[in-house]
Amino acid sequence: MRVMQISEEEFRNFVAEALDALPEDFSRHINNAAVLVEDFPSAEQRKELNVKSKYGLLGLFEGFGQAKRLNFGAVLPDRITLFRIPIMQSCSNREELKKEILQTLKHEIAHHFGSDEKGARSVAKKN
Repeated sequence: MRVMQISEEEFRNFVAEALDALPEDFSRHINNAAVLVEDFPSAEQRKELNVKSKYGLLGLFEGFGQAKRLNFGAVLPDRITLFRIPIMQSCSNREELKKEILQTLKHEIAHHFGSDEKGARSVAKKN
């Protein structure tokens, strides 16, 4: 399999396109969440999730899912991070890359909504 090689700027543009392409029922309910792009998960993130390889994680939700969020005033935004190099490593062309970005984004947004891992996987696979 040929590994994708695109610039960070182009990857971020694909993420922006994926955000714009989200179904309305997703986008209108996202509340207090920042979407970030990093090359790899940090050592701390991998340790917390018991992920050995820096290529072993495509995305990560960090925060309080909306289902668990209490109304206790101003809080920092939830973080949805997409890991650029592991996502590119899993794709061989731009169409696969765009699809993987969208699926990973939907998966992490499902966690933002309060879904467990099984529910997030189900949501990410829906068109």
